[in-house]
Amino acid sequence: MTIWLAIGLLALTTALIKAAGPVVFGGRTPGPRFLAVVAMMAPALLAALVVTSVFADGRHLGVGAEVVGVAAGAVLLWRGRSVVLAVVVAVALTALVRALF
Repeated sequence: MTIWLAIGLLALTTALIKAAGPVVFGGRTPGPRFLAVVAMMAPALLAALVVTSVFADGRHLGVGAEVVGVAAGAVLLWRGRSVVLAVVVAVALTALVRALF
């Protein structure tokens, strides 16, 4: 019963948040500064999800083989290499670290 109550409340909250946009703006176009902030929200949320996934170890934060792989992939992307190369190196390095330790 508790889980269904939580699902219902989350669905209601989502509907209210989606309805707030048209109510607040009322057909007006938001300003450029507001649109710039909204445009940066998706990358910030993605970065937060990646960091949480990499460092989460059950109920605690920890450093494991995934951190080494993601760090190597991030360095490759920062240096302008392709995404495919970064993913392949990250996977290989993560597997190697897991196999050795």
